[in-house]
Amino acid sequence: MSNDAAIPVDAPGEYAAGLLTRLAGRNPLEILGGTGNAARSVFSDLSDAAMRRPEASGKWSMLEVMHHLADGEMVLGVRIRMILAQDRPPITAYDQEAWAEKLRYRDADLGAVQLQFQTLRDANLRVARELSPEDLGRAGIHTERGAESVGYILRLLAGHDLTHLAQLERIRRTVS
Repeated sequence: MSNDAAIPVDAPGEYAAGLLTRLAGRNPLEILGGTGNAARSVFSDLSDAAMRRPEASGKWSMLEVMHHLADGEMVLGVRIRMILAQDRPPITAYDQEAWAEKLRYRDADLGAVQLQFQTLRDANLRVARELSPEDLGRAGIHTERGAESVGYILRLLAGHDLTHLAQLERIRRTVS
């Protein structure tokens, strides 16, 4: 049995470092609060066919990216709640490509996906805005990345949002 308390907290690997670099010290809650409107804006005046078209073979469509954001919001909300309610719980990784395929992201209704995202984001922001410094320091043990605190997860999520908003803009330029 490993000693989870000895696992360093918030030690970013390459993936996490890229997300944190994109955040560039900005307030994560401000970024998180604006993502829904920014994402809706990217989809405005776009045909159904264009939003379902991947930018290249083997890549995601805009709709798939939006669905990833919505499901990611669900996953992160559960992770944060588990960390707040339990001592150093395990944080299970998930295969985003398998979710996109098995959950048929490309076949989804954009309005339903955007509603899912915004509803979950609003609920998660309500929790995040009430967190104490002690809460932000609570950690869980990610199965691939090690110990991650709630504050760190919120910063990663904001960087993740910025990454995917840029991706949505790039795909839009390619498919429209």
